[in-house]
Amino acid sequence: MDHKFAITCQVETRRLLLIMGGAFALILIVQYVELPYGVLSSLFPIGNSLPPPDKIRSSHGDSTLKTDSVVNETILITPNTSVANGIQGVAVDWGPSDTEEQQKQRSESKEQHGGMENDQVSGDNEVPNNSTASDEDGIPFDESSPEHIEELNLNFTANATQNSDDGSMQEKVTEQQNVFSSQNETMDNSDDGSMQKKATEQENVLTSETVTADNTSSPAKVGDDDRDLTAARNGSSDVDAKSPLASSPNVPEFSSSNATIAGNLDTNSLSPPVTSPSTNTSENVAETLPKAVQADDVPNNSSIGSIENSELDPAHVLSISEMDHWLTKNQISSHSKKPHWSSSADKELLYAKLQIRSAPNIEKDPMLYAPLYRNLSMFVRSYQLMEKMLRVYIYREGSKPIFHQPILKGIYASEGWFMKLMETNKHFVTKNPRKAHLFYLPFSTRALEETLYVPNSHNRKNLIKYLKDYLDVITAKYPYWNRTDGADHFLVACHDWAPSETRKIMVNCIRAMCNADVRETFKFGKDVSLPETNIRLPRNPLRYLGGNPPSNRPYLAFFAGKMHGYLRPILLEYWGNKDPAIKVFDRLPRVKGSMNYINFMKSSKYCICPRGFEVNSPRIVEAIFYDCVPVIISDNFVPPFFNVLNWESFAVFIKEKDIPSLKDILLSIPEKRYLQMQMRVKKVQHHFLWHQRPVKYDIFHMILHSVWLNRVLQVNPR
Repeated sequence: MDHKFAITCQVETRRLLLIMGGAFALILIVQYVELPYGVLSSLFPIGNSLPPPDKIRSSHGDSTLKTDSVVNETILITPNTSVANGIQGVAVDWGPSDTEEQQKQRSESKEQHGGMENDQVSGDNEVPNNSTASDEDGIPFDESSPEHIEELNLNFTANATQNSDDGSMQEKVTEQQNVFSSQNETMDNSDDGSMQKKATEQENVLTSETVTADNTSSPAKVGDDDRDLTAARNGSSDVDAKSPLASSPNVPEFSSSNATIAGNLDTNSLSPPVTSPSTNTSENVAETLPKAVQADDVPNNSSIGSIENSELDPAHVLSISEMDHWLTKNQISSHSKKPHWSSSADKELLYAKLQIRSAPNIEKDPMLYAPLYRNLSMFVRSYQLMEKMLRVYIYREGSKPIFHQPILKGIYASEGWFMKLMETNKHFVTKNPRKAHLFYLPFSTRALEETLYVPNSHNRKNLIKYLKDYLDVITAKYPYWNRTDGADHFLVACHDWAPSETRKIMVNCIRAMCNADVRETFKFGKDVSLPETNIRLPRNPLRYLGGNPPSNRPYLAFFAGKMHGYLRPILLEYWGNKDPAIKVFDRLPRVKGSMNYINFMKSSKYCICPRGFEVNSPRIVEAIFYDCVPVIISDNFVPPFFNVLNWESFAVFIKEKDIPSLKDILLSIPEKRYLQMQMRVKKVQHHFLWHQRPVKYDIFHMILHSVWLNRVLQVNPR
């Protein structure tokens, strides 16, 4: 009897052990699926510590990551022209923009000149001896160090309920207001879970419901002239009340994307037609341009069905309104990969994202003129959050002169000035990388070219390898790149070669680049168009600022510069010494008096900004600097701060193939409209000025804000 009882106990014991083992195995499987960064560490977490270094996946490995699910949400900084102009799409065929022979010739020509513009200033490549770098040391990864959260005092405003037509947004805002009010709007520096609870509640709202915020939140008022132009563009004096356009006060007043202004304006307000001095037509110039700029627009029945640049038709020229559409789509369905493990920085960015969505309406701002912006209310809120929240960590690794040695003079000075001011900044820079929302890679693409490129070698592999070796160092020493595969890292690069040098090894980074070409890997919603600024006097970058009043600008348009690239010789052929109102020259000699380059810019109504070897040109910022309305002739160029500014409110865009019609196009702009644009150029000017010590809303802060905004919009709930 005792023997049978013992056998029965053994059987029951084995059965119980099998059940327990199966249950434990099931738990392990669930943990592995839900938390792939480490099963045991997820079961037994220690505070907020990160995974050990041996569990970190290198960004240079072959591991495949799941793509992000698309969050059904509406754009935050809402483009207006996409609705007004009726976005049409592009074909899906992708191929080289030029023929192979044209690409080879252009590449050889660029590399012989080091990719430089070389237009007006000699000695642009001087490296000042007094360059400044940060004295802060990098902090290696320490698993035992606690993770701190910056205390925030962010007051949530209930006025954001006006952002929705149906009241659904009001309910969401009210719910969030109750959550944040009950917690006194404070993010503690301890690990007591208050921040985690707050962020979790935001995540639940963002993931369980579709958050909608249309472009009605901007309070910018449209004048009578603006309404007339809008009505003329739409063929009616009334706007459909059901259309988003009806409630969007930031409708662009003038669209030159298609370079046929007469078709967009009331014919009664146009100046009499003027015959071009050249006997050639726009069809003739198409024979001279590369294949990519010869074709007309894609038929109206096409649609932009993808947000990937690789699906652009190489023959199609992207209009500003289509760029708006792409930016909208990319901000709605952000492509940022989910981090391999979460951090408090992600939760803070999610908090900022929700706050920007529910930005209160702003009627007026003493420093900002509403028509210049896509959405003034959201820009102001985003900027406020950046000032209060943003922390940037700067890697100390990297040797001079390529790293930590800014070049402050010449046409590529933007990257150097940003490096100098960023590394000496005490407000945004943190010594603790665990607090950082962004990580700055402080290298100069101009110095990289000067130091490593072998002239006439037509080979830049050693430059790319140098940057890759640098990334190998920081990924081996720190876990931060590996956490997001570089999505929270950013670089600021102005040299023409930056897109090709970073397109693979830094593909996930936020890249602020002067060469913002849609067809050279620039990604809307992730990358930033960096202003190219020609700094002549580093000790006084604001010298010569301003220009003559509109009544004292005798010339209709002006351009002078070196004849590199395919477009400028065409411009010179059509308009060089052909018309007294249009001053187009080859490179001007350096002379004093009224006939020098600066005085021509100060004395012209419109300053022509054609592309050089690449789409970018320092003349765009120079025109703004001298109170001159910029005329941008560069197909597929994304203008600076495109995610914030409404460029069509103060600049003219002309397609490359329409150079023969340049004068007709400019004369078709009514005088009243020109005066309005010139006034707006003066009002937007402060966003493009460098100061020895940064001031609010200047170019340094605008660059940093554009990077911050793109990062915020990329973050999605885990």
